[in-house]
Amino acid sequence: MVRAFQLIVIALCLGPAAAVSSATISGQPSVVDGDTLEIDGQMIRLHAIDAPEMRQYCVTMGGKRWQCGIEAAEALYQRSRRRIVQCEPMGQDRNRRVIARCHLDGIDLGGWMVRQGWALAYRRYGQDYVADEAEAEREHRGVWAGRFDYPWDWRRR
Repeated sequence: MVRAFQLIVIALCLGPAAAVSSATISGQPSVVDGDTLEIDGQMIRLHAIDAPEMRQYCVTMGGKRWQCGIEAAEALYQRSRRRIVQCEPMGQDRNRRVIARCHLDGIDLGGWMVRQGWALAYRRYGQDYVADEAEAEREHRGVWAGRFDYPWDWRRR
């Protein structure tokens, strides 16, 4: 009885973030950007990753600017297009997007994006992809092939 009461108090304190259904969201996604999908009208933010913003540029080692935010979204689109993705909701963000861990053919899409260098481990929200990020950096994949601003720093400016 005490445990049930504690869970109710926690749910009330968390507010809308705790109101997300735990039911799997499944379907063919539309890619909004490098860390956000839309399935059947539901906006889904991939758990514990942060990809460059659509208007964000990165710089190659040779000094050439390139649209890394668009490239990140394109990588996610190419990986998931015309395929069924299953997302396990974990909460909700302040923009009312579902935070979820999404899988395609048994592969965690967030981890895949980070391993390919198209997103970063968003340590503020989890340590899940830190090793994947280290691998991408070591192999100079995606944004790690040059210079870039961390997406959270870019947004702050």
